[in-house]
Amino acid sequence: MDIYSNEEKKELLELARNTIKHHLDNGKEDLPETDNIKFQEKRGVFVSLHKKGQLRGCIGYPLPIKPLYQAIVDNAISAAFEDPRFPAVKAKELKDIDIEISVLTVPRVVAEIDDVRLGRDGIIISKGFHKGLLLPQVPIEQGWSLEEYIYYGCQKAGLSGDEWRSGVTIETFSAIVFSENDLMGEGNGNL
Repeated sequence: MDIYSNEEKKELLELARNTIKHHLDNGKEDLPETDNIKFQEKRGVFVSLHKKGQLRGCIGYPLPIKPLYQAIVDNAISAAFEDPRFPAVKAKELKDIDIEISVLTVPRVVAEIDDVRLGRDGIIISKGFHKGLLLPQVPIEQGWSLEEYIYYGCQKAGLSGDEWRSGVTIETFSAIVFSENDLMGEGNGNL
């Protein structure tokens, strides 16, 4: 499924980093132009920030509502400055932050939890007005079993962790996931 070259991945990561830096310097976003057709395709995308291996921000669009490059700009700003779980990123810490991008496929409903594959599938759990999303890399990073993954997906949706036993909608998606550390090595801070 990986449709991006390493050079294209680096370009997307640079876009995210430059967007955060531009916002820190100027207090607003900058949307550069691109002639790469792949970057103009509408894609679901999440931008995750990690500092010393710990999550520092993560925001995204689960559905393909904007062109990839614009979705990365939007979500880089949101992950750095608007994730309610964390204070806004400060200029002095940007060099210590590793940026990770997850480009998503369109979610599809599955019949049961056994249709979910750990490490391959991200999940969206929903019931009524409740909805929660976990990226495919999360259960692997956390060492969760399939039932734990679904349990925490329910909790992320604001439901009881066992709500899946009495009926929720489960959607899965896959993602192309890449980070600065993956492409350039630990501790680079910049590409």
